[in-house]
Amino acid sequence: MTDLTGNTFFDGPAGRLEAILKSPDTRVDKAAIVCHPHPLFGGTMHNKVVYRIARAFQDRGFAVLRFNFRGTGKSEGEHDQGRGEQDDLRAAIEFMNGRYAEGQLWLAGFSFGAVVTLRVALGENRSRGVVAVGTPVARYDFGNLDSFTKPKLFVQGGHDELASVAELEQFVNQAPEPKQFRVIDGADHFFDGHLAELASVVSDFVARYE
Repeated sequence: MTDLTGNTFFDGPAGRLEAILKSPDTRVDKAAIVCHPHPLFGGTMHNKVVYRIARAFQDRGFAVLRFNFRGTGKSEGEHDQGRGEQDDLRAAIEFMNGRYAEGQLWLAGFSFGAVVTLRVALGENRSRGVVAVGTPVARYDFGNLDSFTKPKLFVQGGHDELASVAELEQFVNQAPEPKQFRVIDGADHFFDGHLAELASVVSDFVARYE
């Protein structure tokens, strides 16, 4: 049976965006947004890696928002090659600010979602920290990393067939502290058989900076 608890919509720049918001019953002073992989290759907010990242935050007492980028699922609009999707994430930030204005906010993403997350995080000051999983850095431009001083975790599968560990390591080396680069041995791009380890890595990093 599908759990529909938390299903919602919020306004984005290209129309309504479909989302799932999971919030603890107690007072919340911390929140997170998790972005999904490339929608043209089947990526949605229901992706298993996105779900496990979200659960890592939920298990630490965060309110967590997963949402579908424009043109995905029931979200309105059309896919925009990562440009308009950045505005979708900014709209998600505003949505969460309206509910948890006093709390810390983390941004996270997987694959294409990590690219969108990093690009937005580089240009805004609201988020406390960033989690980027399976980031295909060689395929995208991120600009100057010198001012990217918020806590940032990069996680990659050791056997990632879509995103090179060596290229990501070079990218991470350019970024200022605080940062952590973790390679999960034996994991492919989708962390098959290693999702629990991924969640543990995310949880441990976030705990250091809450």
